[in-house]
Amino acid sequence: MNCCLRILFMAVWLVLSSKLALSQAQDKKLAQEYFEQAEDVLKETKAIDQARDLFVIAADTDTTNLKANFEAGYTYIHTVNKELATKFFLRVYRQSPNYRFEIEYRIGQGYQFGLQFDQAVKYYKMYKNKISKSTAGISQGIPSSADVDKRITECSNGKEFIANPKNYSIIHMGDGINSEFDDYGPVINEDEDEMIFTTRRREGNTNEDVYEDNLPYEDIFITKKVGKKWSKAENIGPTVNRKTNESSIALSADGKTLLIYHDEGNGDIYECELQKDGTWGTPVPLPDVINSSYKESSVSLTKDGNTLYFASNRPGGLGGLDIYVCTKDSRGNWSRVKNLGPSINSAEDEESPFIDYEGTTLYFSTKARRGMGGYDIFKSQFDKDKNEWNEPVNLGYPINTPDDDAFYVATKDGQRAYYASVREDGLGYQDIYMITIGEEKNEPTPVPPTIADNSKADSLAAAEAAQRIVKKDPIAKPAVEQPKKEVTKPAVAKVEPKKETTTKPIIKNEEPKKKEPAKIEPINYIVQVVDESTKNPLDAKIKLQGFKDNIMVGVSSPSVGTYEFSITSTKPKQYRLYVEKEGYLFVNEALNIEGASANPKKLTKTVALRKLSVGSSSILKNIYFDFDKAQLKPESTTELNKLEALLRQNNNMVIEIGGHTDVVGSRAVNLKLSQLRANAVRSFLVKKGIDPRRVQAKGYGKDRPLASNDDEKEGRELNRRVEFKVLTN
Repeated sequence: MNCCLRILFMAVWLVLSSKLALSQAQDKKLAQEYFEQAEDVLKETKAIDQARDLFVIAADTDTTNLKANFEAGYTYIHTVNKELATKFFLRVYRQSPNYRFEIEYRIGQGYQFGLQFDQAVKYYKMYKNKISKSTAGISQGIPSSADVDKRITECSNGKEFIANPKNYSIIHMGDGINSEFDDYGPVINEDEDEMIFTTRRREGNTNEDVYEDNLPYEDIFITKKVGKKWSKAENIGPTVNRKTNESSIALSADGKTLLIYHDEGNGDIYECELQKDGTWGTPVPLPDVINSSYKESSVSLTKDGNTLYFASNRPGGLGGLDIYVCTKDSRGNWSRVKNLGPSINSAEDEESPFIDYEGTTLYFSTKARRGMGGYDIFKSQFDKDKNEWNEPVNLGYPINTPDDDAFYVATKDGQRAYYASVREDGLGYQDIYMITIGEEKNEPTPVPPTIADNSKADSLAAAEAAQRIVKKDPIAKPAVEQPKKEVTKPAVAKVEPKKETTTKPIIKNEEPKKKEPAKIEPINYIVQVVDESTKNPLDAKIKLQGFKDNIMVGVSSPSVGTYEFSITSTKPKQYRLYVEKEGYLFVNEALNIEGASANPKKLTKTVALRKLSVGSSSILKNIYFDFDKAQLKPESTTELNKLEALLRQNNNMVIEIGGHTDVVGSRAVNLKLSQLRANAVRSFLVKKGIDPRRVQAKGYGKDRPLASNDDEKEGRELNRRVEFKVLTN
């Protein structure tokens, strides 16, 4: 980073440190200073994260500053925590509905990213109505009526997907692999004991400097699995990682060939080979038949290494990035390139192809087709009879979200997969997750595709001339296990002497009727969300998922404040219920719910949300420490991220983290332990970017019990807790 940029970011840091607004007092002059500082950052750099933080402070310091509020929302939409944009856009809209022509569209975007699809559609339709009445026409860069229609369709898809989530268990890979920075692009070998991925962390980075966005450069890291545990990730080495951006995009089945992306030129693909001494060789660009003068961004190799799928925006495609396939000739050279055609590609972008180990199922991401917004991950199976790919199928929620979802890689047995996503239990930006597939599809085993030979060089980058219409590939239903049928030998009829005048009828043995399995009726679990004081229903964000496996439960909302979950698990199970609404304390509650059976069941629960006010407090119910320790366990992350989101939604709020223990042990020991645990929670929040002056930590030891310490389950366990209290708001 050059000297001028260093001075600029130092100035930003000084402004944030010396003038940070921590009260509700409105200060127009100070807000304008923050706003101008944010504009300077964007003029001189691409550090949109730092600019966003300044815009947010400016907006909260002067809620009437329309420019600051609009830019705060706009920069949230283009970074992470996109749903937080809604608050700032609504501030603008309430004060000046005509401030920006597309303001309703922006509000709709915020609601869509926050999975509040009905509210999103409401504002999208308001914007579309405005377009229809406009006589001046639509300016360049302003969302069109077609853009709005696409968004409305995505919201409709999103509601359906969330009401019928797939049986995926999505588990965070832990802080041995993930960091508070972006971690993404995981690739694995066939044995699933080695993972290589891309990270922008500071620790262990080849380049001590930062990129133009004021974040560390991309580096490639590696982790290996010993037994069932992944090792702490390490830098793959300076031969692969130069002092520029490098990202991992594919790994051969045997783990000996690594394909990486360099953004040199318009973007090209390189390969490096594993040496005999265990080090990686120097990256070498793939031949020109693959690397063109245009962008080649992602790639996947078949198990035998003879076929390669890649994304490129070269001429001759159907639009934007398309997915192509290339094969080796008899001499082992990459030679034939073919566009996969309209079965896979569209007028929009297709990215991150991954071909499974059988070479018959292609996973990829696209902005087209039936998605929820941004890139969604789809899969397509090859039809051997037609020698073409079937209609792609959306992998569904919760893998796909309204944000970008891409770079999905599956294991050899298809039981698991890995990808990166921004989720509530993450450590910061994108993190790497393991997906366990809970359902198996009874699908026929396809035959790997063949590629027509193209003799002319001009056809290497061209799309297929013949555009074929493909039939939709329905999703196969999971197999239902039938009760085993008892096999009996048929009785042999006794043979009588043959008579000329009479014949015996042939005796047929009747087969026993099949006993159909009892139909499982899902539990209808109804949650009513109300204001604690007024008892009025509240439109809230709500989610129910497995406590250990993170499997989502389908939900629909027939009316404001009423949420119906459909529980299909036949075993008793512990769940987490999350309820949150801006301006209220969030609820994160553990529930034990019986399994579904043949008898229909209806269960109801009321959740009363408390408004945020000075002095209000709440127990952080899912914070875990090892016995007599102060180090947070990974299971605590989701709860703490909820608290972080609350602090980001209320930028003037200051809280106290209170640590409490039971009566066991001396007072001095308990005071120290409770203080250390409160400090651990505070450190987590500060590491996530919350200003340290907004979080105070205090250990109370055993001085403030909630219940009697005479009983473990009903007393001491309740007293071992961490609370937060609102000091100012």
